[in-house]
Amino acid sequence: MKIIVCIKQVPDTNEVEIDPVTNTLIRTGIPVIINPDDKSGIEAALDLRDKVPGSTVTVVSMGPPQAEMALREALSMGCDDAILISGRQFGGSDTLATSTIISAALKKIGYDLIITGRQAIDGDTAQVGPQIAEHLGIPQVSYVEEITPEDGALIVMRQYEDRYHKIRVKLPCLLTAIQDLAQPRYMTVGGIVDTEQKDIQILDFDALSDFLDPSAIGLKGSPTNVVRSYTKEPKSQGAILKGLTPDEAVDAIMARLHEVHLI
Repeated sequence: MKIIVCIKQVPDTNEVEIDPVTNTLIRTGIPVIINPDDKSGIEAALDLRDKVPGSTVTVVSMGPPQAEMALREALSMGCDDAILISGRQFGGSDTLATSTIISAALKKIGYDLIITGRQAIDGDTAQVGPQIAEHLGIPQVSYVEEITPEDGALIVMRQYEDRYHKIRVKLPCLLTAIQDLAQPRYMTVGGIVDTEQKDIQILDFDALSDFLDPSAIGLKGSPTNVVRSYTKEPKSQGAILKGLTPDEAVDAIMARLHEVHLI
């Protein structure tokens, strides 16, 4: 199985500030990380590789040259190969143009399974993963919390606020991962050393020109207009009750409401 994991290098949102004049993120001097949902996707891919003999994991990121840092971190976690999609012509791309460019790269390199994060913490749109699937014409399942391999297919659990869907999806397909999908492993010392010896393949506009329409990428291909950007309001973490009968669930919810003096 050829597994592709799409990741994004994002600013650590605990440190993000908004420019009051332009209403855009101030990125200068801000520490960057691998988007958390994407990192869970990396771990899920590595776990699938262990379960399905002959599988490989390739990590792909679109961004400026410094995004190589995120790719090397993924390689240090155990990914087999890394590809950076980078070019001046890609600058200013919104989610639609970004998904168009990434889809072109995936057509070029090939895939059986594509895993993306549910959404990036800097934009919170949750659009790029599903858009990639639409561009490629393959089935997709979002909000994936569990993956079980099957011959030529996958059995996945899709999370909702109040229920789960158990879905069988044939390969090739795309899954969007939530953080609960997998607990990312740490980089290893050996992995860090080995990573320094690995080359990261660069795909620029010329490499993808056979798959791209110049009018559909960059600012020209981006119909989105950003009116205002703002940081997320903090909220308390919720709790998911699993394995309860309806009566037990009602009792648990009522107990919690009593505990916080709402009833």
